[in-house]
Formats: sequence, C-alpha cells, structure tokens
Amino acid sequence: STSVLPVESKEKEKEEVDMSFKRRVKGIPKGDDAVYPAQDMCSRCGLCDTYYVAKVKESCAFIGDGMSRIDNLEEQVHGRGRNLDDTDEVHFGVHEHMAFAKLVPGVEGAQWTGIITTVAVEMLRQGKVEAVVCVQSDPEDELKPMPCIATTEEEVIAARGVKPSLSPNLDVMQEVEERGIKKLLFIGVGCQVQALRSIEKYLTLDKLYVIGTNCTDNGPREGLDTFLREASENPDQVKHYEFMQDYRVHFMYKDGKTCEKVPYFCLPADRLTEVIATSCYSCFDYVNALADVVVGYMGVPFEGPDVPMTKHFQYVTIRNEAGREIWDMLRATERLVEEPTTREGQRQEFVKQTLVTDDDVQLGLKKSNPLPLFIGNILADVLEKIGPKGMEFAAYSIDYHVLRNFLLVYRRLGKEKAERMLPAYAKKIIQDYGDVIEPRLQLGKDAEPEENEGLPSWAFVLLFASFLLVAITLSVKISSFLIFHA
Repeated sequence: STSVLPVESKEKEKEEVDMSFKRRVKGIPKGDDAVYPAQDMCSRCGLCDTYYVAKVKESCAFIGDGMSRIDNLEEQVHGRGRNLDDTDEVHFGVHEHMAFAKLVPGVEGAQWTGIITTVAVEMLRQGKVEAVVCVQSDPEDELKPMPCIATTEEEVIAARGVKPSLSPNLDVMQEVEERGIKKLLFIGVGCQVQALRSIEKYLTLDKLYVIGTNCTDNGPREGLDTFLREASENPDQVKHYEFMQDYRVHFMYKDGKTCEKVPYFCLPADRLTEVIATSCYSCFDYVNALADVVVGYMGVPFEGPDVPMTKHFQYVTIRNEAGREIWDMLRATERLVEEPTTREGQRQEFVKQTLVTDDDVQLGLKKSNPLPLFIGNILADVLEKIGPKGMEFAAYSIDYHVLRNFLLVYRRLGKEKAERMLPAYAKKIIQDYGDVIEPRLQLGKDAEPEENEGLPSWAFVLLFASFLLVAITLSVKISSFLIFHA
C-alpha cells in the first residue's frame, strides 16, 4: 500500500479490520432503474455495485462529509496535508514535483503521447503489479467506458485514450479480490480515487498504486451525445476532445488527422447545462488529490495550431513516494521529455467574469448568446494573447469550477450541508472571491430574467478584449521606440 504506516503496523491494522461484511453484503443490482445511496448526486463510480456498498457512508464523495474527507485522507495517503499558505498546493494538492511532460515517441492511438498507458505497461512488464484497473471501450460503442482488469500489455494498450463519460471503475474491485490479485495499479478520476482510498484498509492487497487524471464536467453517455451534437459539425466522427488553452475545444476525429476547433464562446451553454452530471456540479477535486501521480492537460500553455495532442506536453504531479517510484520508472525508458512548469498573467478577473456569466445562465437570467464562429475565433485569439497561461490558466479553471460548484451545492442543499462537504482548500478559494460570491448567494431562481436589449454581452466582451489588445500593442511599440531612441 502507499500508506506511510510501517509494514508491521499495516499488517496488524488489517488483522483488526472487520471483513465480515464481504460475506453478508451484496452490491446493488445493475440496471437503468438502479437507485444508489447518493441518489441523483451519484457519479456511478462503481463502489455500490460491490459488497463495498456497506462502506458507502464513509467512502462516497457525495454523501455526508463528502469531499471534506480529503483533508484527512491526504495526510493518510501522502504523509502530510496540503499547505494552505502555498498557492500551488491550494490549487494542485500535495506534491513533491510538478512538470510538463510528454513521451517521444508517443504511443500510437493514444489521445496524447501515452504517458499513462506506458506507465501501466511498464509496471506489468517489470512485475511491480499483477493487474491494472483501467477503462476499455464497449465493443459496440467506442465512446462508452468499460472498466476492466488488465493483466497483459495488450489489454492495457486496448484501454488507451479517454472515454469522456461517467465510468464505474470500482465495480471490478470485488473481482480483483476474488481473483487473488495482490499488487494492483488503479487508474481513475477523483471521486473514484477518494472512494478507493476510503476502503483501502479493507482491500486484500499487498501493494496499491494509483494514477489519477484530471476530471471535470463529466456526464452520462447520452449526455456526451448531446454535447457532441451541439458543439461539433461532425459529431459521429469525434473520438477525442479537449478544452485547450487557445480558448477552443479541439475535437479529434476518428481518422486521427482531422481536428475541428470550436471557440468556447460559440458553445450554446444554456443548452448544455443538463449534459453535466449533478455529481460533477458537486465536485471539488478537479486535480485528483489522493492519487500517487496525476497526469492532465489543463496546466500546459498552448503550443500552437500545428502541434497536435499526440505531440503536445501535458502536466504531471508527483505527490508521494509511490509517485516517485512510478516516475523514476518512466524516466528510465529514456522516452520521457520534461520541462519546468510555467505560468503567466492574472486569472482573478477572468474567473469573476466567467463565473458571473455562467451563473446568470444557470439561473436562467440570461441566455448564453453563442458567438458566430468567425467572431469567436477573433475573441479566442485575443484572449490567448492577454489571458492567463500555463499553470495560471489551470488555477483559473480550478477557481471557476470550485466557485461555480459551491454556488450550485449551496442552492441545492443549503448552507450547512454545503459547507460540511467542502475541503479546506475549497473554502480558501471561496474566501478569496468573497466579493463576487456573496452577491451571487443572494440571487434565487425567482429572479427576473433581463430583457436582451442593444448589443449582446459577447459584443461588449469582444470590444473590451480588442481594446486591451490594441492598448498592449501600442504600449509595446511605444516602449520599443523610446528604448531605441534613448
């Protein structure tokens, strides 16, 4: 296990844990009409499909104390909690090392360069684990996730690429134990990993490694269909997509070559609010706080229109000793390229503007008014130049999602229950934006929608952004003139 307890203490602890529930309890029968303990806040993580449903009250990220449990679990898993005086730790969690990374050459068929796939293959090859819990595609629907227990390199490679829908990864954990597997690599998102760490003391494993991915605004498989229909010109051709730092959604087609790019501002936000699962609107663990290693994209500056995802850097977070072991193994392949993380710009005003605009749509006060494509591209180009970049962009995204989700949970569950579910780092972020959060809390769904008169809101944003770009350009030219003629 990745716990910091000595081996003797862990073995003694295992002996003292009551495992009798595994004989007495059965998982909830699967089906479209299945009702889970978290009800409509359930993320379908798979825990309750197994006998571990007996531990759901102490494990689920969306019941009771919810994600506030991360505060204690971080200390158990990593040996310390996060430092709330360190901005990077507030946003990205406990870590020993962060870097931009990619593999050269990459893994053919991967969405990015195949970092997670290669780690899983190497861990099997070197005997560090006997199996990998990962997600393959349903044989009849390549975008539908199908969790599996991979024991061969071929099975791991078959799981490469992201399946952007809710996935019950934990529903194979009972089978892991029944098959007598003792050394396991688990790959999953934040809510799954929180539940896994919560039941770790009940697992019959000798060694558990966890690789996490960033995750936000996910939804059921049918919601993905809605998103693709609304956002892409060729939804049936899309295999992967990502929200990139050029302020566009990049849709990679099944041919592996075509990439359709749609500015964020051209998406019909008011028609997409139901696409996102309630659990994802209630989540405060974008960065997968309890994994040993996290691999994601959102912190990396956009490398230009000629650099596809398959050659693009991602960012990686190494959290603990197990994470170091995994990363050292990957470095030994001599395919890993690393660069220091960078950040540029100021996110705060962008966070506030995004939050207010989105919240007005959530409350039905305004329509989203998606931009025409050519105007959206102009605005995206402007914001790429003046907006936050690198890890500052990632912090912008984290701040926005924490604030948005707090407002939604507060309105849904009330002040007491909402604050009970919040981890300390989320409370810190919310406090930092008190000037915008407090007025939003006063708004209710009975507020009257505004009449759309005059120019749409996007026109003002475009004019303001264009003004800023012109001002910055003139400032640079004047400074250069003065320096040259000094």
